[in-house]
Amino acid sequence: MFQFFTELKVDWMGLRKPFVFISIAILLAGLISAAGRQLTDGGTDAFNLGVDFQGGTVLTVKFREKPTADDVRSALNSVGINESVIQDSTDKPDEKLIKIPIIEGQETAAPAPAPDANAQPQGGTTGGTQVEVGRAKVKSALDTFGKEAAADQTLEQDATAAYKIVGTDSVGPVAGEQLRDAAVIATLLGMIGILLFIAFRYDWTYAAGAVIAVFHDVLVTLAFFTVFQWEINLSVLAAMLTLVGFSVNDSIVIFDRIRENMNLNRTASLYDLTNRSINQTMSRTVVTNGLLFLAVLALVLFGGEVLRTFSLALLVGSIVGTYSTIAIASPIALWWQSKIGRAEMKDVAAEKTSGEKLASASRRSVTRRPVTR
Repeated sequence: MFQFFTELKVDWMGLRKPFVFISIAILLAGLISAAGRQLTDGGTDAFNLGVDFQGGTVLTVKFREKPTADDVRSALNSVGINESVIQDSTDKPDEKLIKIPIIEGQETAAPAPAPDANAQPQGGTTGGTQVEVGRAKVKSALDTFGKEAAADQTLEQDATAAYKIVGTDSVGPVAGEQLRDAAVIATLLGMIGILLFIAFRYDWTYAAGAVIAVFHDVLVTLAFFTVFQWEINLSVLAAMLTLVGFSVNDSIVIFDRIRENMNLNRTASLYDLTNRSINQTMSRTVVTNGLLFLAVLALVLFGGEVLRTFSLALLVGSIVGTYSTIAIASPIALWWQSKIGRAEMKDVAAEKTSGEKLASASRRSVTRRPVTR
């Protein structure tokens, strides 16, 4: 592989305290933002949860000349719907799927739906009225593109119509909570699996460093989402799971190099070996993580509203994941190894005065015995 840095000699472990301070500052900012928003009377929620978690109304709309997602979003914004999700149908090119959040306090103001509204409310707490309110709001927005097809006619039969709402559905808050809980459980189970694998393949001290770094990455990313109130939906959770794998992969590369260096040079201190390993893998980090950053940045700039929160989560996560491998995972592994090493040395000194036991990169302890000259 092409080497950017051939003789890099940076004392990364010497910078671990400033790194930890930066992480604590970001996490505290996220905590203050979340707590302040949640505890303030009339304030917003700690996180800006999307339709997938809050519940709302989902409409399937068929167009004669399908507008762009930005045009539909602008029309919805004009009637007060600011957190919509617009998606193209995968199998029907003339249809769009429109998701809007629950509209509070307007249930009684909604007009009666058309007979063919095909309303199929499924959320127990939202009910049919909420579907009617959502449908009426979306209809008033879509009327800017032309009138809706008559109730007893299809879009093809009504030549003067521009669109037709062919289906409405409701997503209740209960379903949203189930999705949220399932996502959290999936993330935790993934972290437990990572912990067990690294503990088996390397050492449980390295596993602790990698998992703590993953928790750090997820919490820092969530801190950005609560401070800037970016919307959290299912695509953001997919980005979080991607972030978990990315962060662990980067940590594994450095841990593997530390283990190799320890086997090659058992007399060097773990502090020096960790610094050397990070410096040796820095070219690889710049190449792989730099290319990932450029790809995600392109998604942020040109991906549009549909991919905006997903790409923002990946952008923040890719930066934080690279940072945490050096600033969080490696220092924690170094700290644990040094603690275990000193503890084992004390135990051996109490039992035997002829040897000194040190922690190593493998599970097998290394015993040094004096050589008689």
